[in-house]
Amino acid sequence: MTAAPQAGWREKAEAIFRLLRWHKPAGRLILMIPALWGVFLAAGGAPPVLLVVVMIVGTIATSAAGCVINDLWDRDIDPLVERTRTRPLASRELTIQVAVVTAFFGLLAAWGLTFFLNAFTFWLCVAAVPVIALYPAAKRFFPVPQLVLSIAWGFAALISWSAVTGGLESPVWLLWAATVFWTLGFDTAYALPDREDDLRIGVQSSAIFFGRYAPEAIGLFFLMTAVLFVLLAYQMSLGSGFYAAVLLCSFLWVREYQLLKTSDDPERFGRIFNENVTIGFILLAGMIGGFLI
Repeated sequence: MTAAPQAGWREKAEAIFRLLRWHKPAGRLILMIPALWGVFLAAGGAPPVLLVVVMIVGTIATSAAGCVINDLWDRDIDPLVERTRTRPLASRELTIQVAVVTAFFGLLAAWGLTFFLNAFTFWLCVAAVPVIALYPAAKRFFPVPQLVLSIAWGFAALISWSAVTGGLESPVWLLWAATVFWTLGFDTAYALPDREDDLRIGVQSSAIFFGRYAPEAIGLFFLMTAVLFVLLAYQMSLGSGFYAAVLLCSFLWVREYQLLKTSDDPERFGRIFNENVTIGFILLAGMIGGFLI
């Protein structure tokens, strides 16, 4: 007699898991990466372990809440897009009330972690919330909504850096700019397969804005990322370990550009997104190594 209700709760829990995108770890890791860049660079390659844990858990909680907020905004649009029509709010597996409560607990968890941070960093976290919340609305009126997402991603680097130093010294702005261009690159690639659906629905994206020049725009964004990281390395006197990492990542970015230009494989967009998670960790390893060699 109790089997059916238990099954219902299991299905709802699984739907909440998908609502938070925890079944797609690449999306959680790719936000975590700029936070790790900031905390390791600001601390000279050896940050306090507790602070690293706070950054990891904080990005997981924040990105989860951001996903729910995004799905609340797009609950009537997502059913019209092939890639998103099975999301729990789009398919009506979950109610708006459940989603709001889930987002609240995600933000509450992120807020709780701010007690481990200094006052300046706390207010940076507060400043990031409206950007995260408004990104889904940007696609309705702003021609390059991925820029809003990129600025939100950039906050991760600023927050983690200031958590170590208590301020925003000049090198962090190069890191911030590199994060913005990097995010513009991989998220424009991620938006490419949705162009037809987005045009039909009437929402904006950088993939639509750049049109047939989207591969060139993505390549330029990745080139700017590499240039900014080289400038950052010079300003912070990082060693050859970081330059080697930037060189390797530049090779991977060139390969991604060529893939966009020459391949018709529909899976290439997802592969580029996932490969940039690997690229992010290569750069992180290079940052740590840059303080050693």
